[in-house]
Order: sequence, then C-alpha cells, then structure tokens
Amino acid sequence: MLKRLGRLLKNIVLAFLLIYGLNYLISSLHVYIPINFFTVGITTFLGLPGLASLIILFFIVK
Repeated sequence: MLKRLGRLLKNIVLAFLLIYGLNYLISSLHVYIPINFFTVGITTFLGLPGLASLIILFFIVK
C-alpha cells in the first residue's frame, strides 16, 4: 500500500513538472496550460498523451 502511494506521489510530481516545463518551453507561443488539480490529474493518469490532449483542447477552446 505504501509503495503504491509513493508511486502515485512520484507521478503527481512528474506531471506537475511536465506541465511546468511545457509552459516554460512554449511560453513564447502564448500557449499556457494552467496547473490545477484537473490538468495534473489528467497528466498523472494518462501521461504524455494526456498532456498532448490538454494542448489540443487549449487550441480547440481558444
């Protein structure tokens, strides 16, 4: 149980860092993915495809 919790916490931190790094790298294109529970949760559970879907969703909504 403790091992699963540790792995989940690691994935949450990694998702946060991925979104932050993406925002830093593409800030010149004025693309900004907010860092909140929803976006970190999607990136945590879906990984890079989830992050890509958030970027696509940004362009659809905007």
